[in-house]
Order: sequence, then structure tokens, then C-alpha cells
Amino acid sequence: MIKISTVTKISGKSDTLVCLVRGASVPRIGPDLDRQLAALIEQARLSGDFEGKKGQVLIAYPAAGKGPASQVRRLLVVGLGPAAIDREGWRQAGGAVAGQLLKTRAEEATIVVPDLEGAEALTPVAAGALAEGLLLGSYRFRKYRSSGAAKPETEPEENSEEREPLLRRVSIAGPRGIAGAVDQATALAAAVWTARDMANEPGNGWTPDDFAAYGRQLARQYNLKATIIDRAAMARLGMGGILAVNQGSARPPRLVILEYRAETARSGRRDRKSDSPGKVPTLLLVGKGLTFDSGGISLKPSSGMEEMKYDMCGGAAVLAAMAVIGREKPEGINVVAMVPATENLPGPAALKPGDIIRQYGGKSVEVINTDAEGRLILADALAYGVEKFEPAAVIDLATLTGAVIIGLGHHYAGLLGNDDGLCARVQAAGEEAGEPLWRLPLGPEYRKQLKSKVADLKNVDKRDAGTILAAEFLQEFVGDTPWVHLDIAGTAWNFTEKSYVPKGPSGFGVRTLVELIRQWSQPAGKP
Repeated sequence: MIKISTVTKISGKSDTLVCLVRGASVPRIGPDLDRQLAALIEQARLSGDFEGKKGQVLIAYPAAGKGPASQVRRLLVVGLGPAAIDREGWRQAGGAVAGQLLKTRAEEATIVVPDLEGAEALTPVAAGALAEGLLLGSYRFRKYRSSGAAKPETEPEENSEEREPLLRRVSIAGPRGIAGAVDQATALAAAVWTARDMANEPGNGWTPDDFAAYGRQLARQYNLKATIIDRAAMARLGMGGILAVNQGSARPPRLVILEYRAETARSGRRDRKSDSPGKVPTLLLVGKGLTFDSGGISLKPSSGMEEMKYDMCGGAAVLAAMAVIGREKPEGINVVAMVPATENLPGPAALKPGDIIRQYGGKSVEVINTDAEGRLILADALAYGVEKFEPAAVIDLATLTGAVIIGLGHHYAGLLGNDDGLCARVQAAGEEAGEPLWRLPLGPEYRKQLKSKVADLKNVDKRDAGTILAAEFLQEFVGDTPWVHLDIAGTAWNFTEKSYVPKGPSGFGVRTLVELIRQWSQPAGKP
């Protein structure tokens, strides 16, 4: 990942100098930079080639000579547009810069921000958002590409998207005091990269055991507590949902549990006494970890089935967020992450439509459709987590239903919950993070659709209100605990096109969870 630093003085010693321009005005670059650079921007503006519109780009090559300008190979000017710029605007500006730097094959760059006033000034929050967008916009997944492999003759030789990017270092020029925010943004972006990497892995490259290994790695790195529940332990505990979904797979399931305790973080050691919640509230995060979902016996259509390697994006978001929590060690809140992980395949012992299973806690479920499997594994995790950890609140993330894409497209994730206050807090965190959420209703009229003639409930009804019915099913397993469900099936990949969100997996959810926990851990934060 690109290394980002901050500087208070612009020296001009850079492969590429990036100037962010507000509207049609020429920014005051500063007395320490050759005026030739400002003149180049003004000349382009007067000729009509550059007006500073949002996302508009100008590339120029300063003439050789004396002064700082002679040390800059390339001048990259990116427009911010005439409208006021907010946190999301800074992210998108950073993403636009990243895209241009990768296209130009820059090795290092310095970003100069115009002198804006009031809420638009380069505050720590703005600088963090700029760095966040820059890093997220520079993401590429090339793990499985053979370096040096021969390319087809028809491929354009100058296709920069197909070549390995060279960008290594970026400096953000700004006032003192922004470095901490930029460091935080770097850690957050790294977590999103990790979530995207997990999702980009094929089904044979990321398995339930890989979820378990990553959980253990985070535990060692950040002094967290990791617990991995295997198939035998699931059977003893009565986790019939996870076991049933796993029946068709040759790979065993795993329930990955990762615990951050504020008391432990302060003491710097793992004390068994600190395992009790005490007076510090616990937030429980649960992420769906279907590492590949064929639909089971209720087989999905073959077209597009390869995308079902993404069905673990909820689990990826939850564990990736824990990397940031472990690093930042928030006070005043304990965080427990759980990822039920398995495959859903049509093997000879696979779960069948009409089968009746018993979830953790004893409720029986008639399985109408084996492709409605995510709710079965989440139900076990939710019921077990609520009973064991007695959380003040629960949030689960899952690529749960295609119905949410029908309703909201790829622009909003569906939000459903049993507590208005918690729903509002999560929705506000999503807004701040640039991950918009849209609340859908719950109610007894929907719950009636899950009545079964032979069991306590069935896992699916007709196609009507599919997203809501899935959430109604999950609500059966959280009791009275404040709970929010995020259906991210439409945003985990093919999310709304943004300069800092590439095609494919978006890492959606990581930034919302981190934003929520950062706010929660403030002195005024209450569950």
C-alpha cells in the first residue's frame, strides 16, 4: 500500500506535484514554490482547457530552469468543482487523484490543497478523508497475475490499468495537526484493502480455515482473544444451522470469535478476570462468512455464480474492522466479532428442502429453500453471542438477499432493526463514512409469513418482501437486545461508482463500523 506522510512546507522535490483547484480560481501555492506552476494553471484556464470542474484534470510539464519548479517532472491539477466540499467530497477528490497518479505512472507525489476557509479548510477530518480516498482509490488486486506473462497482441501497450502501478509515496501538504488523522485514515484504508482482498480471493483461496487463521493473527498482533469453534464443538452446542448448511461441503465449518476488551487494552495484558463485561458495554458484531454459495440443493443459476465467492463480505468487513479496533484500542466499549464460516454446496449429504433443523437455543426451522442459508448460520451466531456476551447492542452484516438489490439497487445497503436509537446511530455512521443505509420496516404482519405448519418457523416464504422476511427471521434470535441488521448484498460489490471504489468488492461496512465505534467510545457515547 502507498505510504502517506504530511508536510507543512512544499519543497517542490517531487516526481509529481498535485494541485487541487477550487472552481476556476488559481490556488495560492505558496511562496516556496516557483510561480511558474501557478502560471501554467492560469494559462490553461485562460485558454479554456481547464475550468476547475469537479474531477477535471490537467497535466502539464514545467519547463526546465531554476527554482523548485525545475525539480518537478509533472504537474497534475485536479478540480474540486464550485460547490462546497464536505468529508465525502474530500474522499472523492483523493480517489480522483489516485486514479490519475496511477495512469501517469507516477512514483511519488505531493498534494497541495487550496486555501479554503471555514468548514472547507484542510482540518484533520478533511485531511483524513483525502488520504482515505487516495488509498482506497489506489487499490488493485493482482495476486494471481503472472508477472512478465506474454500479453495478447491486440492489447494496447499503454493500458495502464493492466500494468503494475509504480506509486509508492504521497505527501499531503497542510497545516500542523493533520498527521494523526492521516495515520488513522491509513489504518482504516488498510483494513478496507484487507476486506477487499478477502472478497477477491476465489473460493479455493479463502476458506473457513482462512477466516480462522486471520482471526488468530489479529489476536496475536493486537492482544485480542480468539476462539475458534469447530464442527465437533458446534455439535455439542447444538448449532444446527451452521452444521446443516455445511453438510454438503468437504471443508469443515468454523465459528470465529474475536474479543476486544477495553480493560485488557488499558492493562496491556490478557487477564481472565477481564473477560466479564463489567460496567463497560459490549458491542457484538456478526458477519456472514459463506466462502462460496452455490445455493445447495436449491441450486443457483450458473450465470454469475462465480460471484458467490463474495458471499463472505459481511464476515470480511467485521474482521477487518477489528484490525482497526485492535490498533486504536477505544475506551469505554468492548467489541466482540463473530464470523460463522462455511461453504454451501450440493454434496451427497447436503441439506434438502423440507428438512427440519434445530438452531442454537432450541428453535426448530423448516428449510423451504437451501439457498436461504445465510440466515441459518447467522441465527446460531446471534443466539450464541447474545447469550454468552450479553451485549448492549448487536450489529450483523450479510450479503443476505437478492431482494435488497431489487429494492435499493447498488446505491444503499438495507438497514433493519428493533431499536430506533441504534438504527439512527448506525445510519448516521454510514452517512459519515460514505456508506449510505436505507431503513426498511419490520413488524408482526411480516413475521406471520414465516409461520410453519411443522416447525417453530420456516426459513423463507414467497418472494414478497424478501429482505424484510430475512431480517424478521434473524430477529427471532436476538431477543430484546438492541439489534441492527445490514443487508449489504447490493453494496458489497458493484457498489455505486466512485473514484475511490473500484469495480468488484468494495469493502462496504468496514468504515461504517469503525466510525460507529469511534463515536461510541467518546466520553458522551452511550449504548
